[in-house]
Amino acid sequence: LSGMYNVRKGKMQLPVNRWTRRQVILCGTCLIVSSVKDSLTGKMHVLPLIGGKVEEVKKHQHCLAFSSSGPQSQTYYICFDTFTEYLRWLRQVSKVASQRISSVDLSCCSLEHLPANLFYSQDLTHLNLKQNFLRQNPCLPTARGLSELQRFTKLKSLNLSNNHLGDFPLAVCNIPTLTELNVSCNALRAVPAAVGVMHNLQTFLLDGNFLQALPPELENMQQLSYLGLSFNEFTDIPEVLEKLTAVDKLCMSGNCMETLRLQALRKMPHIKHVDLRLNVIRRLVADEVDFLQHVTQLDLRDNKLGDLDAMIFNNIEVLHCERNQLVTLNICGYFLKALYAASNELVQLDVYPVPSYLSYMDVSRNCLENVPEWVCESRKLEVLDIGHNQICELPARLFCNSSLRKLLAGHNQLTRLPERLERTSVEVLDVQHNQLLELPPNLLMKADSLRFLNASANKLETLPPATLSEETNSILQELYLTNNSLTDKCVPLLTGHPHLKILHMAYNRLQSFPASKMAKLEELEEIDLSGNKLKAIPTTIMNCRRLHTVIAHSNCIEVFPEVMQLPEIKCVDLSCNELSEVTLPENLPPKLQELDLTGNPRLALDHKTLELLNNIRCFKIDQPSSGDASGAPAVWSHGYTEASGVKNKLCVAALSVNNFCDSREALYGVFDGDRNVEVPYFLQCTMSDILAEELQKTKNEEEYMVNTFIVMQRKLGTAGQKLGGAAVLCHIKHDPTDPGGSFTLTSANVGKCQTVLCRNGKPLPLSRSYVMSCEEERKRIKQHKAIITEDGKVNGVTESTRILGYTFLHPSVVPRPHVQSVPLTPQDEFFILGSKGLWDSLSVEEAVAAVRHVP
Repeated sequence: LSGMYNVRKGKMQLPVNRWTRRQVILCGTCLIVSSVKDSLTGKMHVLPLIGGKVEEVKKHQHCLAFSSSGPQSQTYYICFDTFTEYLRWLRQVSKVASQRISSVDLSCCSLEHLPANLFYSQDLTHLNLKQNFLRQNPCLPTARGLSELQRFTKLKSLNLSNNHLGDFPLAVCNIPTLTELNVSCNALRAVPAAVGVMHNLQTFLLDGNFLQALPPELENMQQLSYLGLSFNEFTDIPEVLEKLTAVDKLCMSGNCMETLRLQALRKMPHIKHVDLRLNVIRRLVADEVDFLQHVTQLDLRDNKLGDLDAMIFNNIEVLHCERNQLVTLNICGYFLKALYAASNELVQLDVYPVPSYLSYMDVSRNCLENVPEWVCESRKLEVLDIGHNQICELPARLFCNSSLRKLLAGHNQLTRLPERLERTSVEVLDVQHNQLLELPPNLLMKADSLRFLNASANKLETLPPATLSEETNSILQELYLTNNSLTDKCVPLLTGHPHLKILHMAYNRLQSFPASKMAKLEELEEIDLSGNKLKAIPTTIMNCRRLHTVIAHSNCIEVFPEVMQLPEIKCVDLSCNELSEVTLPENLPPKLQELDLTGNPRLALDHKTLELLNNIRCFKIDQPSSGDASGAPAVWSHGYTEASGVKNKLCVAALSVNNFCDSREALYGVFDGDRNVEVPYFLQCTMSDILAEELQKTKNEEEYMVNTFIVMQRKLGTAGQKLGGAAVLCHIKHDPTDPGGSFTLTSANVGKCQTVLCRNGKPLPLSRSYVMSCEEERKRIKQHKAIITEDGKVNGVTESTRILGYTFLHPSVVPRPHVQSVPLTPQDEFFILGSKGLWDSLSVEEAVAAVRHVP
């Protein structure tokens, strides 16, 4: 940080030391102030900041006081020109001042060489220089290079990751006190033999380089307990690891191994945890029939395995093999505790003997047709995820397992559940998106630990009772029954669950909800009754004092419900009903954030009511229809819905322009910030203007869409440095030379926001989601040596490799969109733009079918 600011030295009370304009620089851990106006001449005053303090000076606008520590403390007062500069300096200096004398953090400071003031203290034990622009030999002859680091004779921890080193810094080998060294992501192609003299080194991070081999001298590091070799160019396990007996984890994810030779592991009995994810392993080669008894954790996810026989690992406790192409999987079950095998093509899964210690099992998104028998015998199994398979039946014995707490069996082909259940300990049961006609009659009586039940998207016509008497033991808190065929007969049964907090019964066949039944659901916090045929919501909803969300769109409601009397109410959606007026209290509920009244054609609001409702942060009501300047009506129309979901924080924004550029064109967009609202709202306000400008430069669809996203990336500025957002933009373009009205739909997207076109009643996807499972993106990311964390995120930040913002991850993460154009035909009915939340929950087929069924 640097700039010309008004500076004053000493105490503010003294009349001397007037304000003067001076050059001020924050360099490393020191504040540097020029003594004369021309900063290139004269003496430079240096104020050490470590252990000092920075304080706001309230008497002056945008003013900070910087003080050094110790009895000879000095103070400089600096007035900044803008509030933005004031905040930037306050944040950065506060970080420096809070450091210990023995520890210095100069990460992300854009350093090209080591600052001179860094060497004022020779007692440093921890030095963080990651993510700078340091090189082996600085361009300026007077600059201090990395060879100076050996002056720190007490240094224990040194972080040089994410710099521009190119070659290993030999100077660090002359620091005998080092116990931790991080030189990840520095384009290193070799490790010198000189590292062998670093006898005290315990942690050595070499991830994200171009290494293909290690020097044999590494065996002299007998204190070494962690060696990071991930995201390099190794094709085999380095032999020197055989001698590093203190290392118990093999960290080689993201390398170039095609074959795992078990002979190499056999020579390393000290290795217990093997991490080989994100390689290109196609087979395991066993040289002997003997077991590999020392390996307890094996991670082979994101490889190319078609079959896996892991019986040789007879002491295996945790196995990861997600996202391969596995058809069959054999595992030794003696000590197996956790199995992760999702997103394969499994039709056969054998574990022998029965895993008596197994507590977690995820085999979702496979091709299994039944639950393996041995699963029912695993008495310690607590979580079982078998969702997204082809399972037709669940064995009754599965529910008898006293340890089973969570059973996820959604998106299968279940037609029924076990008829008569014994007492079960299941707390979470998910059977959504199956073909269930009914639930077992004693399910809710026997499952007295059940807190969560999701039976949405089945064919249910009624519900089982919670009790046969007036007393109930139900502790059910969340009940999801959307998209079934439930009638009014099931509503009285809900009163058997007095602790319900969330109730979703959208898109059923409800015509009424009795007031006496609603009154008994006193703990309700969220209710969704959309897509039924309700004419009213009972006034007894006022008994539900904790209710914060009421969603009842797409009904026949004529009278505005008493929701404005609820003290906790935040969101009310009564769109697409038959409302004619709105009854409001004198003061709106204090927490109300959203009210949607669109799609009520008979609704007429007076000026006073409108004025009151416009105080709500997100108030939606139909606007009078208008065309363009010539008065022509818009050709295109749209619908829009949003929900905050489980996070209770809405970080999504939408763009809709039915008249774009001329009355025959349109522009739509959806933007998702995941956990931030700044980026999606900025995209919403800015992107249409950028596209309009780019259309003036070129008519080529791909060019103007790509340029729009790249310009948008630049305009995000500082907000886009550490924040990001997914985006999908759809432009309907009209060919003015065709009087018949030829239209082209162009979609561009980054992240997980996507578009699907309904053509002839079937989905036509127009977007791509660029993530690590995409082969071309994986290759590109590996070339840039980004670190992919175990949750599949680039540097632990984002799953998407193409997204707006996150500029600090460039070039691994880029804003270049996927662009696709299609001429619109008479067979095209509509298209859907959706954020990650939609496409994580629904397939494109389900989404298209749902919209087609809307009257």
